[in-house]
Amino acid sequence: MADNDKSMVAKIVGMGVTLGAAWVAHKVIDAAWEKTRGHKPPAADSTDEDINFSEVAAAAVITGALVALSRVLATRGAAKLIGR
Repeated sequence: MADNDKSMVAKIVGMGVTLGAAWVAHKVIDAAWEKTRGHKPPAADSTDEDINFSEVAAAAVITGALVALSRVLATRGAAKLIGR
């Protein structure tokens, strides 16, 4: 397979794996948050008065960090797999 073809395949596979990894990360966060806090994490655009800012900020930080990490790991893993 030519290098250009490998690169295109790696990008497509990486995109699919990244989307899947982000979805899994969200599910893990939702389950862990619900188990520890007794409810699902608040949405960033929630207008509920009973949700305080610190809880929204914590959920955003945790979600952002884990989704970014899962994207990096998924992209690197897909590139290594295609490179073989």
